[in-house]
Amino acid sequence: MSHPGDAAKAAELATAAVVLALGKSLTVATAESLTAGMVAASLANTPGASGMLQGGVVAYQNSVKASVLGVSTELIAAVGSVDGAVAAAMAEGARRACTADVGISTTGVAGPEPHDGKTVGTVFVGVATSTGTGSFEFSFSGDRQSIRQQACEAALARLIDALEGVGYRS
Repeated sequence: MSHPGDAAKAAELATAAVVLALGKSLTVATAESLTAGMVAASLANTPGASGMLQGGVVAYQNSVKASVLGVSTELIAAVGSVDGAVAAAMAEGARRACTADVGISTTGVAGPEPHDGKTVGTVFVGVATSTGTGSFEFSFSGDRQSIRQQACEAALARLIDALEGVGYRS
C-alpha cells in the first residue's frame, strides 16, 4: 500500500499515463515550477515514454514563465506565481511550445516560507488540451520534498484524467 509522497505511487501513475497516451496516440508536455522536472522525469522513467513525451520546461523563475511559456507578466504581477490562472497559462504554454496534445503544469509553495501570500503546501496543477484549459488547487502538508512529491503525484493523476477525456488523435 502506498501513501502520499511515496515515489512508487508516482511511478505507478506515470506508467498509467504513458500507457494511456500511447494507446490514444497522444503527446504530452510539462511546465514545472514547484516540481522542477519531477513530472517529466517520472514520465521519462517509464518504458515507452519517448512515444508520448514531447518535452518539458522547468520555469522556476517568473521571467521563464513569461518568456518561454507565454504567461502574461500582467497576470503574474496581479496574482503572483502561485495561482490557478498562472498554472493554466503554464500548461497552455507547454502544450504550444512543445506541440503536444496535452500540457500539464505545476506551481506552488514547497516551503519553508510562504510565497506570494500563499501558505506552504498550496499547489496548483494546470491542464491544457484541445478541449480547454483549467487548473486544480491542492493543499498538501509535510516537508519541502514531501510537498513536491505530492504535487508530482497530483499532476500525474490530473494528466491521466485529461488523457482519458481527450479523444483519439486522427
